[in-house]
Amino acid sequence: MKKLNVAIIGQGRSGRGIHGAYFLKEAGQKLYNVVAVVDRDEAFRARALEEYPGCEVFASPEEIYGRTDIDLVVNASVSNEHYEVAMGLLEAGFNVVTEKPFARTRYECDAIIKKAKDKGVKLAVFQQAFLSEYYLKTKEVIDSGKLGEIQQIDITYSGFSRRWDWQSTQVKMGGNIYNTGPHPIGLAVGFLDGDPDIQVVFSRLNQSQVMSSGDSDTYAKILITAPGKPVVDVEVNSNDAFPSASFKVLGSKGTFQSSFSGWKMKYIVEGENPEQPLVLETLKDANGLPTYCSEQLITHEEEGAYDNRLVVATEMYYESVYKHLTEGAELAVKPEWAAQIISIIETAHAQNPLPVKF
Repeated sequence: MKKLNVAIIGQGRSGRGIHGAYFLKEAGQKLYNVVAVVDRDEAFRARALEEYPGCEVFASPEEIYGRTDIDLVVNASVSNEHYEVAMGLLEAGFNVVTEKPFARTRYECDAIIKKAKDKGVKLAVFQQAFLSEYYLKTKEVIDSGKLGEIQQIDITYSGFSRRWDWQSTQVKMGGNIYNTGPHPIGLAVGFLDGDPDIQVVFSRLNQSQVMSSGDSDTYAKILITAPGKPVVDVEVNSNDAFPSASFKVLGSKGTFQSSFSGWKMKYIVEGENPEQPLVLETLKDANGLPTYCSEQLITHEEEGAYDNRLVVATEMYYESVYKHLTEGAELAVKPEWAAQIISIIETAHAQNPLPVKF
């Protein structure tokens, strides 16, 4: 099996802690070989020389332009640099995996996609949550029909923590819906089957200087839907000390609930609970006293646990990229869906302009 040569742009939490960590594991080393690392931080470059045996290090992406021995470049630059770096790499003729958020606006996303097509190179966006067990199980249940007609899907990626790094500022393209939001918003797009007519029907962004030292959003509530599809309620909140389950699917026959570690479901089966005759007068009990509707429904319950979170999803993602580059297989996560995610984020920001302070 041919190993592909990789260059990594950026050695921050994502470039080193996610992408770099994968390439150093057995699964990654079977398919890829890191030959170059780019970071403006001299200390990060020195560390990269130790962590990726045989690689070369550079201070800027332009220094690898012209090389013909690199099969794939991972763009894990700072969020507000994703567009510029991706466009430069594609123009230079590289195949690119770019980190989320894809870009700041839908226009930038479409420009990146067009550039890749014009240059005849491959483009992928790192939205690995689409390959996570918790998403795949939730989608399986939705598509199974067990819950009947799906009326609402709640997605919550919340917690109780503060931030004071660059990802808490608007100038660096920070905030909850640019940082964390591409995951839950992306899964919302997936639950709606990537419908091109997805609409943001409500959004609210708030800043909390208690939970953030920056000026970006710490609370995001976005409701999206599409014709004939359920309402999806997405919440990303840094002020939630008691966050609820990550996913809740409400159907006409039951409910599915999932965290990142496990799931449970309760539903009824058609025909097992005969229809009750409608009574328009006041209901009375055996003693002739007013009473409420009361019965013991025949229900079914299922539950299960997940073996992993995003680690295996990352492996699956890069296996998909490898097959895409070597065999022409279809990508597991298409850039067009990543562009839809940014459309939703852009709309939420347009509907909720926040004061820029830095």
